[in-house]
Amino acid sequence: MNADAVTSPETSTDPSAPPTVPSSVVWCGGRPYVLEARPGRARWMGTDYRGRPEALSSAELQRRGWSHRRAS
Repeated sequence: MNADAVTSPETSTDPSAPPTVPSSVVWCGGRPYVLEARPGRARWMGTDYRGRPEALSSAELQRRGWSHRRAS
């Protein structure tokens, strides 16, 4: 097996796409979001600026800009 062919489960062909592994955590707008796997479609769960639960799709997370690390 070629070592270059092995990829992490969190990597995808599109580097701007969020991870797809359930329970992955990313940061968006200074707040953490966790990928919640559910039948049919996964969603990113976090909170809005008032602390209320907020669900985002992967596309919305991409539009808003996300990171693996919390912004300093």
